Amino acid sequence: MSDSTSNGAWWKSAVVYQIYPISFFDSNGDGIGDLNGIHTKLDYLKDLGVDVLWLSPIYRSPLADMGYDISDYRDIDPRYGTLADWDNLLKGVHDRGMKLMMDLVVNHTSDEHEWFVQSKSSKENPKRDWYIWRPPKYDDAGQRQPPNNWRSVFQGSAWDYDENTDEYYLHLYVSKQPDLNWENPDMRQAVWDLMQFWIDRGCDGFRMDVINLISKVDGHPDAPITDPDQEYQLASTLFANGPRVHEYVKAMNKEVLSSKFPFPSLQSPTCTNSSISLPSTEHNLITVGETPFTHDASQLAAYVLPANRELNMVFHFELMDLDSPLGGEHKPLTHRDWKLSEFREVLDRWQNFRREEGFWNAIFIENHDHSRSVSRFGNDSDKWRALSAKMLALLEITLGGTQYVYQGQELGLKNFPRSWGIEEYKDVASQNHWKQVLEKRREETGREDPDMSDVLDGYQRKARDHARVPMQWDARSNAGFTTGTPWMRVNDDYQEWNAAAQVDDDSSVYRFWKTALKTRKANEVLIYGDFVDLEPDHGQVFASTRSLGNATALVLLNFKETDIQYTLGSQQDWRGFGFALGNYHHYSAAVLDIAGGTVSLKGFEGRLYIR
Repeated sequence: MSDSTSNGAWWKSAVVYQIYPISFFDSNGDGIGDLNGIHTKLDYLKDLGVDVLWLSPIYRSPLADMGYDISDYRDIDPRYGTLADWDNLLKGVHDRGMKLMMDLVVNHTSDEHEWFVQSKSSKENPKRDWYIWRPPKYDDAGQRQPPNNWRSVFQGSAWDYDENTDEYYLHLYVSKQPDLNWENPDMRQAVWDLMQFWIDRGCDGFRMDVINLISKVDGHPDAPITDPDQEYQLASTLFANGPRVHEYVKAMNKEVLSSKFPFPSLQSPTCTNSSISLPSTEHNLITVGETPFTHDASQLAAYVLPANRELNMVFHFELMDLDSPLGGEHKPLTHRDWKLSEFREVLDRWQNFRREEGFWNAIFIENHDHSRSVSRFGNDSDKWRALSAKMLALLEITLGGTQYVYQGQELGLKNFPRSWGIEEYKDVASQNHWKQVLEKRREETGREDPDMSDVLDGYQRKARDHARVPMQWDARSNAGFTTGTPWMRVNDDYQEWNAAAQVDDDSSVYRFWKTALKTRKANEVLIYGDFVDLEPDHGQVFASTRSLGNATALVLLNFKETDIQYTLGSQQDWRGFGFALGNYHHYSAAVLDIAGGTVSLKGFEGRLYIR
């Protein structure tokens, strides 16, 4: 993973693979994936072409939100293993020339974290101000009410009442995830210290959970009433990209991310990893921030532009919200049909956004918070599943930015069936939404069992649960994920769709991903080249070019099942392009000739040419 000779940082050309540990591989038969299980699969990941492993949270946690509610930042949850297991995993990663990125969750903690236990104990406790506490309001009838009308992401009011101190604490997510108060400098220092703990131990970077939410609007005013039928209102304009967020992230960069070795804490008895070396230069970390509730590129630019010295890149969710109703970031479980013109407009804009100033993209269409890409943006039927999964892979590896792959994406894993009932949906977002809709419909209909089929229809398309089913390793019981009872049901198709069946199959989705990633790394034009959408209004074919120096890549992607004769424009000479990669295997050289400017594309066909 050496630096590009002309384009800088190692992380720009890296392939990052996200692991959802509880569902990756169980090494001890308890039904839960663990660190030792990840270690056993390192050669699989290395062979795929992975450079960086990103672990979703593995810290101590009650798992109210699958580990994004942390009770101890400096220890591993026993379900996943121990610090010694983490050290061993890190060594295995580094021995293979890969890097390890941790998930940093510092907008909120668990309510079981010692910080919050102390904060809640009394108004005089030194850590009281480490969280956001406010006195109640009272209505005209003298009834106690929350401090404002903010709605939490997952459930009702964003405030929970503490009877002991007669105040409310803020939680933008579930009540067991109280928000930290970043206004408090001692709290910020504690965050710098915990980050330093993992850097000292050998961590190579951080994915930063909802980092754009750490600064809230002063005074926490009521949100505008945008939904009169709801008691509590959407308030992201008051807590996303707040007034001091860039001050905080700049400080994080200065105090931790770009500070220099060696650190005194490397001599700490808590740091037992003998494989740690002592670099004498600045950290060379990878950093990516998650930035929900924000589609405005200009708002996100400040996090990424190199001159600002904040983060390497951010995850924005404009593309992920494409198949949701307007305001889709607030309706993630509702599906709407999308158009290719909308899809490409998002990609076009971000591919060309402030490139001359160094803005850098994070390329992904799948992660633990979204359903499977082949079910959303491809066609997961038996006929088209493999082809459309490969076409989407070709799309991703030909976009400029750092490449992210989510576990199982390289196998073409799809959403689980519509026949599964609500009992199979384990995610707190799905469960809370179900309860809210069920209660409302019971009131409206007077029936205990109102029709909820439309809700399940939406879940089958959009629920986060689809990305969280156990990884499908082979055709044995429970997809080879565990010898015990899996924490979540394995998808029904595991006997045909699994890693063991694909690794040595030249026609498999896995082998296509492996070849595609190798092709990307061999052609810098695919990583750094200028991007041009050749025909933005075309409703079926996404045709684009990438250009860098004397190299040009041509990408042709058919997003529908029907064949099409696609004619390239006359704006340039199309001669001299060589076929580099495609998801169909039976073409002769004559068929691949595009000198005439017209190409026959089969259903969901994707092709890459390079000159």
